[in-house]
Amino acid sequence: MIAHTSLPVSDYKRAKTFYNAALTPLGYSNNMEYGEAAGFNDGKNTDFWISKEKSVVPTHVAFEANNRKQVEAFYKAALAAGGKDNGGPGYRDYSPGYYAAFVFDPDGNNIEAVWYDYSKEK
Repeated sequence: MIAHTSLPVSDYKRAKTFYNAALTPLGYSNNMEYGEAAGFNDGKNTDFWISKEKSVVPTHVAFEANNRKQVEAFYKAALAAGGKDNGGPGYRDYSPGYYAAFVFDPDGNNIEAVWYDYSKEK
């Protein structure tokens, strides 16, 4: 449905370092750069971008993981890269099988990795 999205960041270098580390476990790599904007590709499309902006209003972005281990690896990598805990890996009561982890990036954005464990559906 969405071809790509862009997240404003206040410190481009810091954010690029954070997202390179946090998204690697989910299969993303930084494959494009234009000025102070970086695009991340998941193997299909460059669907996530960060760009240096004068103002940043924190928001929420969720990335789909392929399994529980990817969610856990994302969480660990994001914290090691300077993210702040906003909910460790685990099942949530949002819907059956919703396994996710949340971190705040350096700008306060709520970044999530989620895996849908369909074996938990009723």
